[in-house]
Amino acid sequence: MLGTVRLMSKRLMLKGFEVELFTGKATGEHVGVAADVVKDLPEFVTEPDRRNIEYITQPLIRYESLREALLVPRRKLREWLVPKQLTLLPGSTLSLGDSKKFERSDPLNPYHDLIEETYGTKVVTTSIHINLGVQNVSRLFAALRLVRCEASLFLALSASSPFLDGSPTGAHSQRWLQFPRTPLNVPFFLNHSHYISWVEEQLASGAMSNERHLWTSVRPNGPSRPYELNRLELRICDLISDCDLLLAVTALLELRVLSLFDNPQELDPLEASRLDLAQLSILSDMNDEAAARRSLDATLQHWKDGEDIVCRDWITQVMREVRPLALDLGIAHLLSPIDSALEEGNQAMKWMMAYSDSGSVSRVLQDSIDEMEAEEKFNSHPEAILG
Repeated sequence: MLGTVRLMSKRLMLKGFEVELFTGKATGEHVGVAADVVKDLPEFVTEPDRRNIEYITQPLIRYESLREALLVPRRKLREWLVPKQLTLLPGSTLSLGDSKKFERSDPLNPYHDLIEETYGTKVVTTSIHINLGVQNVSRLFAALRLVRCEASLFLALSASSPFLDGSPTGAHSQRWLQFPRTPLNVPFFLNHSHYISWVEEQLASGAMSNERHLWTSVRPNGPSRPYELNRLELRICDLISDCDLLLAVTALLELRVLSLFDNPQELDPLEASRLDLAQLSILSDMNDEAAARRSLDATLQHWKDGEDIVCRDWITQVMREVRPLALDLGIAHLLSPIDSALEEGNQAMKWMMAYSDSGSVSRVLQDSIDEMEAEEKFNSHPEAILG
């Protein structure tokens, strides 16, 4: 049995997360303390606005280890917040906050000057960035093409930002609608050299202020961008505070990429789509916006042929396709929260149903704040981080 586990681990990829969180009161109002947090908890880093803060997990293979890697920093931060009568807030926008005011975490940081002056509070959001380790650059760019075509599916599962400034916005992911995509037009990359030349052009023209200033649904990442790359970074997801759902979304992403490696003729859009790369770029961006507005109920266009498909049906189809591989790898059980989300709705949908009953954004948030804290207490197994 141990040998089987090791064999499966060799097939699975390294995975890590960048997790952004809001801090605030138990009633849901945002309170910024990021600059103070990082003085006491060095594993956290500041964002330009002090109302949110970030931590990064180390790359791991086993999903049991990933769970604790996600929860341990949350517990530490919560312990730090409790004496100050503060807590962690779910959701990816300033649900009860003041989106007209930027609250700087570091007034002396010139890059933060640029962010505030150029984008304002459009960037004051939280999200989950999922990183998959891919050492082979040819495989990496094939994965980037597929994941960009299907990024809308992951946004739909994660949508958790239907509120802004105390009111519903009408969207399921207000975060993705307001967050500034930069540069505005990003091509589908043919290969690594295409990516390098494009980034160099963007830096020379000022469209990107540095190599990190590529804010799109998915991007290559590595120790020295754009030249040394070793992972795919999915950036489109709203904050997923439910670790079971986050691990399910991550497993779906990993299974989809592994399926691509096994069958590039069917899953690399460069080979399998009837559309050219310029059309795919437009289609993918439109799908992302549609998913931000209606998430699982959105009508999207499939990248293979441009035909309409309901997001919920597309995810069901992908789940059916990856399930044999999931069973093979012993991770099929991780996918069940996606089945639940497809049946019961994602976080944004549940919140909108609760809001229609209570009429109070604060009431809706308070219930989810309690759920977020309960998960940290229930899933407490620090010995599980084994790699």
